[in-house]
Amino acid sequence: MILWQTLRFAVGGLAANKVRSALTMLGVLIGVASVILLLAVGNGSSQAVKDSITSLGTNSLTVSAGSAAGGSRATSSVKKLTVADAKALASDGDSSAIKSVAPVVTTSGTALYGNISYSPGSIVGTYPAYFETANQKVAHGEYFTDDDVLGSRKVAVLGATTAKQLFDTEDPVGKKIVLGGTPFTVVGVLQAKGGSGFTDPDDVVIAPLPTVQNAFTGFGPVNQILVQAASADTTTAAQAEITRVLLGTHAIADPSKADFRITNQASLLTARESTTKTFTVLLGAVAAISLLVGGIGITNIMLVTVTERTREIGIRKALGAPRAVILGQFLTESTLLSVIGAGLGVAAGLIGSHFSIVGIKPVVIPESVLGAFGIAVAIGLFFGSYPANRAASLRPIDALRHE
Repeated sequence: MILWQTLRFAVGGLAANKVRSALTMLGVLIGVASVILLLAVGNGSSQAVKDSITSLGTNSLTVSAGSAAGGSRATSSVKKLTVADAKALASDGDSSAIKSVAPVVTTSGTALYGNISYSPGSIVGTYPAYFETANQKVAHGEYFTDDDVLGSRKVAVLGATTAKQLFDTEDPVGKKIVLGGTPFTVVGVLQAKGGSGFTDPDDVVIAPLPTVQNAFTGFGPVNQILVQAASADTTTAAQAEITRVLLGTHAIADPSKADFRITNQASLLTARESTTKTFTVLLGAVAAISLLVGGIGITNIMLVTVTERTREIGIRKALGAPRAVILGQFLTESTLLSVIGAGLGVAAGLIGSHFSIVGIKPVVIPESVLGAFGIAVAIGLFFGSYPANRAASLRPIDALRHE
């Protein structure tokens, strides 16, 4: 029997039970679409994290309190970072590797404008150097200045999300908002960076460090210190200088006992990429289970089909149809189920990838599309082989007796 005749018989067999065939293809569709979408979500999450980290620049370093070795030293015994530490780094005359230093405190609170109340993701107190180091560009208005820091002036720069929530289409620059009972004048609005998964870097209020300390945190330790190296090539030298200066200010002789840690963007990016790759593989493995379930559905439907058509098989064998023809027909039916279901699943996955999922924009991996389609077809062949072989193995006399 030539190929087109085999296909015609297979299509006719599937069309005879449209609802049953459609439900079987739906199982394959869901499996393929799940694989494509979940891998796309994992890849999108990885890309968002990567963009968020690289947006800081390759010459940015973050200094945080805590043991670099990650030991079990008590938190109370670890000296916190202070503004004095930041000033020591900024005034280090022996280093040309450090370009700028910005101490950072982070807190939370409610912002009020007229009758509008909104709680931004974070309220940041820092120095003007923070904007360049963190790659924060102003879209409208201007940054606050060193004079604003020295004078503890009540001025603030808003992230794009915060500005939208408080002012909608109104121009925020020059307007006053109230943070923690303290009035602040808005001097600028930052360019939107876009959300990175579950966080929104644009949902922020940035003000001079002394002003935020006075209104919220008190004049104690800072959360971290951002340091900008002179260039990407001097990052290692800048890290060495930071270590030398802070060991001195913290009176630590043994570098292995340092009570601070320094993170550069390259090492952070490597660690995050490793984590997100594991996350993506896990999502793909979970989605693959639905493909397996779809394959089991194909086996079930084909076994039912063979049972229903036992008498037909017996008649065809009695008329001389060889074993290969019967085997080919039922294998073609199971393969058609998986091919059509997989094709629709690919379409559903690609359409679904155009929508954000849990705040993440999916990024389709081309290999996942080809892989999911190929595996679905292979599953159709594999899970359809047993029912097809069972049909081809029926003895004509037994098949003809079947009621």
